[in-house]
Amino acid sequence: MTSSVRPALSTALIGCSIVITVDRRSSELAAALERHGAQVRHAPALTIVPHIDDEALIAATRELVEHPPDIVVATTGVGFRGWMEAADEAGLLDDLGRAFASAQIVARGPKARGAIQQAGFTADWVAESETSAELGDFLLAEGVSGRRVAVQHHGSGSDGLDELFTGAGALVSSLTVYRWGPPPDETVVTKSVVAAASGEVDAVLFTSAPGAAEWLAAAERAGALGEIAALSAAGRLLAAAVGPITAGPLVAAGITPLIAERGRLGSLVRAVVTHFGGGHARFIETTSGRLELRSGGAILDGRFTPLSRTGLAVLTVLVDGAGGVVSRPQLQRALPRSADSEHAVEVAVARLRDALAAPQLIKTVVKRGYRLDTVETEEAR
Repeated sequence: MTSSVRPALSTALIGCSIVITVDRRSSELAAALERHGAQVRHAPALTIVPHIDDEALIAATRELVEHPPDIVVATTGVGFRGWMEAADEAGLLDDLGRAFASAQIVARGPKARGAIQQAGFTADWVAESETSAELGDFLLAEGVSGRRVAVQHHGSGSDGLDELFTGAGALVSSLTVYRWGPPPDETVVTKSVVAAASGEVDAVLFTSAPGAAEWLAAAERAGALGEIAALSAAGRLLAAAVGPITAGPLVAAGITPLIAERGRLGSLVRAVVTHFGGGHARFIETTSGRLELRSGGAILDGRFTPLSRTGLAVLTVLVDGAGGVVSRPQLQRALPRSADSEHAVEVAVARLRDALAAPQLIKTVVKRGYRLDTVETEEAR
């Protein structure tokens, strides 16, 4: 019998808990991350509701068959594919293909271009910035007055393209192929933002601007947005976006995201793997080797050790101390369950030393507390 389990590609994400906020293709994204050792939490902030049976969409498609467009604008890959599927269901796909034969076809980004090519057409122009603004500027410079422009919209609406082209004298056919719906489970989304704010998550991945905006809104409703932004600024929580448009709500919230070089899921996965596996995650140099924290434990000198919540809490405070002395009361306050005496701290430190198999990593400073034995020329980052 052939196993359906795909082999691991690396251990770059071992110990990492990663939240994915996408609904569509979430299994594919999760599988790619898991093959590098990640633990994945599914928390789709929105759902995509298709309009395949929407009478208005079919009616607009029939009109384009009867009156072929001069320009076809594809704003999203999923939307353009959905449009072609709807046309096929209605028996209009071949007629629509003929209607597009002499049209100029433009795409808002690589995903839309891929969908255009998959449907058997060729994109005549692609917006490098993946923005509706660049696409609109390009077509206005080309001239749209008196021309019929078919605009396939994404779930959040037209981005002003209908109004822009109409104002420039175009005859606009507007087609909304899908819309954004509520999350499958709001409780799951809330739990994910609380976990992120509590340091239980290493990265949150976003694949659409509306999804990013809704996840951040859930964080604000839960009173967790400030802590999430602080953890991101400290390098302890990675926010990763599939492209600059998706990154927009994050930037507006004061979070600097990692942006994939190409607007595709594979590029997003590679960016996250490179971040954690390529030495870009926050670390501190110690005499026992480079130390990196993960939500599930620690990587010391290239070796991952799973840690309890108590051990991880103590180690996090010591790392934040960057080699300086951390008092016993400070460590006591960091324990998940505050103890009545400092003896709990001594026990936690002893267990942490044993778990990491590095007795010299944590130094006892008599009558003062503990510190990491860091390399003086390096600092945590």
